Amino acid sequence: MLRMLHNLQPGMLLLLIWLCHFMEDQKVQAGNCWLQQGKNGRCQVLYVPGMSREECCRSGRLGTSWTEEDVPNSTLFRWMIFNGGAPNCIPCKETCDNVDCGPGKRCKMNRRSKPRCVCAPDCSNVTWKGPVCGSDGKTYKDECALLKSKCKVHLDLEVQYQGKCKKTCRDVLCPGSSTCVVDQTNNAYCVTCNRICPEQRSPDQFLCGNDGIIYASACHLRRATCLLGRSIGVAYQGKCIKAKSCEDIQCSAGKKCLWDARMSRGRCSLCEEACSESRTDEAVCASDNTTYPSECVMKQTACSLGMLLEVKHSGSCNSITEAPEEEEEEEEEEQEDQDYTIYIHLSSLLDG
Repeated sequence: MLRMLHNLQPGMLLLLIWLCHFMEDQKVQAGNCWLQQGKNGRCQVLYVPGMSREECCRSGRLGTSWTEEDVPNSTLFRWMIFNGGAPNCIPCKETCDNVDCGPGKRCKMNRRSKPRCVCAPDCSNVTWKGPVCGSDGKTYKDECALLKSKCKVHLDLEVQYQGKCKKTCRDVLCPGSSTCVVDQTNNAYCVTCNRICPEQRSPDQFLCGNDGIIYASACHLRRATCLLGRSIGVAYQGKCIKAKSCEDIQCSAGKKCLWDARMSRGRCSLCEEACSESRTDEAVCASDNTTYPSECVMKQTACSLGMLLEVKHSGSCNSITEAPEEEEEEEEEEQEDQDYTIYIHLSSLLDG
């Protein structure tokens, strides 16, 4: 073999060396691109197989990782299903240089010296320093705390009004042209009232309100809610009928008729809610003067009995006064996005 190499012309020898490097490069390029590196250090969520590290890491997205091994699909499948991901995972980003975490976030090195995107909303324009009521019905320490929660969990979370969340519209100042309305769970919300409703043309749009009044459409019911300042709610679709029991009322799929003995009316309600373990501060006093561990448990009981139950006030029925308003939510310590946020729908990736 050495004699053959010795007899080669210098040009041919250079060509042979170049071919060896080229084949080595081709071997390196036959890697796999992944969308994230898990807590276990393995690559998870396959993006594109047979891709070089340069191509895989070109986007600069935090979380994208690469593996060099050129293995069959059966091995990739076994790694993902049984081994928690692919071994020898190489992250594309190992520092915060040129990392774009998106609006409201910034890159930060964690205690393990790994780059992570954490919530850091711009609060420089926040003028109101007191508590605010969010659109999820919870009180936040301030608007900045709400923005952090919006970044972490509730992407559609907005400030409803300044101050703690109220149980009545008294002292609630809604922004702009919105109006305060108390919903069916006795929480005050700011909503925009549509004063003009299109002319009703289809009998399918009729709704029977919880107040026993027929409304020409959902728009007409919302308008009446705004004018009243309290949620009316839909009892069932169609015109109100003189029902003697729930047997006379046909509810839409997924709902069950609950009888309101006080008003001698039926109401269609959802009854598939599963309740989590209740906290001591979630107890409610219901319209049957019974204390339930939570509003969810109350609704489950109502569904099992076929009887309408509503919240009279929070806390035990034995308490002389109603429970005080919910205290400010403590600002949680900023948590790191351990497995990164993936903005790409996996279905679209699989479809090519």
